Amino acid sequence: MLSNVALSHEGRFGETTAIIDRCIFESSVNILWLCDGDSDEKFTRFLAGGLKTELEFKAKIESNIANRGGEPLPIETRMLASIANHIATSGLTDDEVASANGMPDFASRIDSLGFDRLLYIVGQRIGSHHVHGTWSSLLIHYLEEDGEGGFRPRDHDCQTHVNQYVFVPCVLLEALGAFTEYILEETEEANEFSALFASTKDEIMKIFRETAGHDFEQSNPSQEG
Repeated sequence: MLSNVALSHEGRFGETTAIIDRCIFESSVNILWLCDGDSDEKFTRFLAGGLKTELEFKAKIESNIANRGGEPLPIETRMLASIANHIATSGLTDDEVASANGMPDFASRIDSLGFDRLLYIVGQRIGSHHVHGTWSSLLIHYLEEDGEGGFRPRDHDCQTHVNQYVFVPCVLLEALGAFTEYILEETEEANEFSALFASTKDEIMKIFRETAGHDFEQSNPSQEG
């Protein structure tokens, strides 16, 4: 969020803030999913989900070492130590990581939280355009029509879209609220934080309605005669 504030405070770098937005959105949904209910297994699945890749990397390094006769290169020694540290700090063992169930797919996580499918389409699917460099992303941020039926690279002039200042912060505020309730439970401090998040969201929406609210007004068809 701080990086996007630095990038977008003059309305610039829209091609980059869109990529970061997509990452913030997924992290926010993960927080909401982890804090929904009281299940240690969710945290195990989250931790193990990333560490399974570390285990695969470890196995490949050890295989390469064995194929050379058992002498690790200095870089391999450092990488194995780094992998061991990542696993150790998670509180899980190699066997626990390997045997843990995977996380539900992202759409299922959002659905389990009771959100409309639209959140997945906008936040995940459309947001992924900017991460993966799809044709839609090229058209939005990197190409312009050349006037002869083709395209050419556009200048570095992409603005951060006004909706970006609303969508991701509001999802993040939902995640902060869920985290606060999970950590502080039903306490006066939790209520104070919840009120702060709600008022911040209200202020964001107030500014948004003043600047772009007309985009959501229904048009009235003209009547003849």
